[in-house]
Amino acid sequence: MKIVNLNPDSDIGASAWFLELEGHRLLMDAGTHPKREGRSSLPLYDLIKHEEVDAVALSHCHHDHVGSLPVALRHFPKAHVMMSELSYFIIERVLHNSVNVMTRQRDEMGIKEYPLYSHDEVDDVAPLFQGFKYNREIEWAAYHKTRAGLSSPTLEFFDAGHALGSAGMMIRGQKQTVFYTGDVSFHDQTILKGARFEDVKADVLIMETTRGNRAVPPGFTRETELERLTTAIERVLKRKGCILIPTFALGRTQEILALLALLTRAGRLKHQPIYIGGLGRVFTEIYDLEAHRTHRQHSNLRLREALNLVVLEKGQAEKMKLSGGRIFVITAGMMSENTAAHDLAARMIGDERQAIFFVGYADPDTPGGRLKAATPGKPFVFSGSAGELTRRCELEDFDLTAHANRDELLNLVGQVSPHTVLLGHGDADSRAWFEQQIRARHPKIKVIQPEPGKSVEV
Repeated sequence: MKIVNLNPDSDIGASAWFLELEGHRLLMDAGTHPKREGRSSLPLYDLIKHEEVDAVALSHCHHDHVGSLPVALRHFPKAHVMMSELSYFIIERVLHNSVNVMTRQRDEMGIKEYPLYSHDEVDDVAPLFQGFKYNREIEWAAYHKTRAGLSSPTLEFFDAGHALGSAGMMIRGQKQTVFYTGDVSFHDQTILKGARFEDVKADVLIMETTRGNRAVPPGFTRETELERLTTAIERVLKRKGCILIPTFALGRTQEILALLALLTRAGRLKHQPIYIGGLGRVFTEIYDLEAHRTHRQHSNLRLREALNLVVLEKGQAEKMKLSGGRIFVITAGMMSENTAAHDLAARMIGDERQAIFFVGYADPDTPGGRLKAATPGKPFVFSGSAGELTRRCELEDFDLTAHANRDELLNLVGQVSPHTVLLGHGDADSRAWFEQQIRARHPKIKVIQPEPGKSVEV
C-alpha cells in the first residue's frame, strides 16, 4: 500500500491522508490548517489531483479535519463521502459556517483568496455525503472497479469519544488492514464516553500524537480538575464578577454546558442566563436531539431545557454590562479577532473582578495564547485591534482535553499490534516522544514520521 501525508506542514495542521490499497484510493480527512490563511491552509491536493480517488472518509467535523472538503471534491468529483451518522447531521452546518467565516475574513483582513468555496458549492456536494452507524462494515470501491473484478476493500467506523460523531477508521483489504485513529479520547468526558477501540487489530496504524509532549502530572484526575473549575466559578460569582470560558463550538461548548447544568441541578450554581454563541447553540441542539444515538453519560440531560441559554447578538459583547456574575461560554477558543470571545476578553483583562478560564488549547500565536502567557500586572499585546493591555483579571487554565494522553495512545499501539506505525497530527517533540517510546517498548514495530507530501510504501 501507499500512504501520503497531505498536511502542508509538520505540525497539527490540515489533516488529510491519501491511501492507495490494492488498486483502490481513499482520502481520509480533508482539513484546513488553523495557523495558515488562504490557499496555503489547504492540504497538498496537487500531489494527488490526477489520482482516481474512489471515496473520502471523514473522522469528525472539526475544521482541521473537514474544512477543505468542497475543495477536495473539485479534484475528485466522482468520490462519495463517508462519515459516521452523527457527523452527517453536523457536516453541512460546519461547512456553511466556514464560508461565513472566510467571507468575513476577506472583508475585514483583505484575504482575497477567501472564501475558498461558496454556500452554493456546499449545497452542490451535499448529496455525496453518506452517514453510517459505528461498527458497520462498508464497501467503498468505485462501482466500475468491482465490475472489472477487483475485490472491494471495506471501511468501518469506530467511536473515538472525541466529539459528537468522531470516529477511528478501519480499512480492510484482501491482504492488509489499516487503522486511522483520527482524534481520540479514551477517557469519559462530562457527556461523551471514551473511545471504543477495544478489539481493534491492524497491520498499519496511523496515529494522532497531539499530547505526546505532555506527561500526565502525578495524581491528576479529570474529576479533581472539574472540581477545581467548579470552585473557581463559585469564587468569582460570589464576588459578582463575570466569567468568560472560551470554547470551540463543537464538543467543548457542550461539555462545559453539561457541567454547568449538573452544577445547577446539584444546587451549586443558581439558575441564571448562560451566554453562548450562535454556532454553539446549533451544535448544542444537535447534541440534545441525537442523545439517543450517542454513547454518552447523562443520556436524559437536555442542555436547552436544563439551562437558560442566551445567544449573544452581534455587537452585544462590546456593550453588555460586566457585573452581577454573568457566565459566558463563547465560541472562539483561541479568541480570534472579530469574535465575541475576543471582544469580551479585551474588556475583562484589565478588571480584577473578572475571570477568564481556559479549558482547552490556545496556540501561542493567537490572542488567547498571548493572554495565557501574559504576566499579571504587566502590559502585553493582546491583538492588533485591541493593542496593548495589562492583565489584572483572574486567569486559570484547566486541563479538560478531549484528546487521549500519551500513555493511553502508547498502550493502543500494543493492543493494535501493527507491523508499522505512522505518526501524525502532532508537533515535532510529540512525535519524537512516541517514536522513542514505541521503539523501546516494541522494537519490531517500524515507526515512520511521514514528511508532508512524501509517499510512504508500506
